Amino acid sequence: MKSLLALVFTSVSLHAATSTDWPRFLGPTGAAIVAESKTPLKWSDSENIVWKAEMPGPGSSSPVVFGDKVFITCWTGYGDKEGANDIGKLTRHLVCLNRADGKIVWDAKVPTAAAEDPWQGFITEHGYATHTPVTDGEHVYVFFGKSGALAFDMTGKQLWQTSCGTGSGRMRWGSGASPVLVGDLLIVNASDEAQAIIGIDKKSGKIVWKAEGEFGMAYGTPNVFQREGVTDLVIAVPQELWGLNPETGKLRWYATHGLSGNVSPSVIPGGDTAYVFGGYPATRSTAIKLGGKGDITANAILWSSNTSSYVPTPILKDGHLYVVNDQGFATCIDAKTGADVYRERVIENNGGGGGGRRGGGKPFYASPVLIGDKLVCVSRKNGAYILAAKPKYELIGHNVLSLDGSQFNGTPAVSGDQLLLRSDKAVYCIGMK
Repeated sequence: MKSLLALVFTSVSLHAATSTDWPRFLGPTGAAIVAESKTPLKWSDSENIVWKAEMPGPGSSSPVVFGDKVFITCWTGYGDKEGANDIGKLTRHLVCLNRADGKIVWDAKVPTAAAEDPWQGFITEHGYATHTPVTDGEHVYVFFGKSGALAFDMTGKQLWQTSCGTGSGRMRWGSGASPVLVGDLLIVNASDEAQAIIGIDKKSGKIVWKAEGEFGMAYGTPNVFQREGVTDLVIAVPQELWGLNPETGKLRWYATHGLSGNVSPSVIPGGDTAYVFGGYPATRSTAIKLGGKGDITANAILWSSNTSSYVPTPILKDGHLYVVNDQGFATCIDAKTGADVYRERVIENNGGGGGGRRGGGKPFYASPVLIGDKLVCVSRKNGAYILAAKPKYELIGHNVLSLDGSQFNGTPAVSGDQLLLRSDKAVYCIGMK
């Protein structure tokens, strides 16, 4: 296998990524940051909608973009509508859209391969298509929980399917972490299915390594950090932050952060520092200096705070961490000290109902995306809020697609001068016509 260090930032295989590509969850670097784009930050049912693509079923995953194609997942057959009560009919879809006009190019259907967690409780908040695809421009890779990881070519032909376990966490909430590519490996967080992080050969589908442990309820997408010529695969699990060798899955270092329960946000990259958010029943956040061997806790914990986010992953910009958390509070934290800069409610009184297909849930599930100096924060049922990314709270705009009353759980993608939103009903391309 080629050196992963040499390939980690060029893992788009033979096909070079461009500024219009958004090949994975939270964008090319897993930071959800776009330095420059002319994407309009004002839209409505009749304004700045380039196209709308109706989906076969609902989903909470994000769109990804490569070249002239948009990829999105959804599910049908069970729990997607009234009367769909036969779990054996659950089918996942990987849908390819034409980026220019939103027309469906192909729809690859994947029947359920194992008994999934039933449509009840928290799983109704996100469903069975929560994992965002990842692409290298040559193939598209998906993770469908107990149905495993799969690879498709760009015409929709399935190349392989690999089981990543069929277990369930004690809460039976399903799973939601997205796969990532590191060199020739597809990395899957299968903490719910197998209590393992799994490295899979992206060409053959064979499992190369498994990092196992008792760490269920780790729902975040792994991220990649480079420091002093070393590449670490970093993931937050309950109580600890792990730094793994991505070639072997071996644990290089760990730090005890103390966030208990489920840890859902992805780790935020900040040079040689990782920022960890999440936890339950109390959410917390912490900054951890990377590097070293073994237990690095004593010298690595830079600060800890009670200000946090339960599901949405924050944005790091100019020394500050920004997020609209699941409860609808916009927060800004000083990334150096952990001190609160502001905390302002965006949605009053849960906005008249924040989400959840059964009427429960919190108002925000999607993570913010930074475009230039503005944050795009998509709520489940109350539209998208545009905030200034500066250490003084400023609400710039509020955009609502009133004709779509379904949930918007997916984090947006940015492709050139266009923004891609997904709801349970459709994918929307926001841009100048």
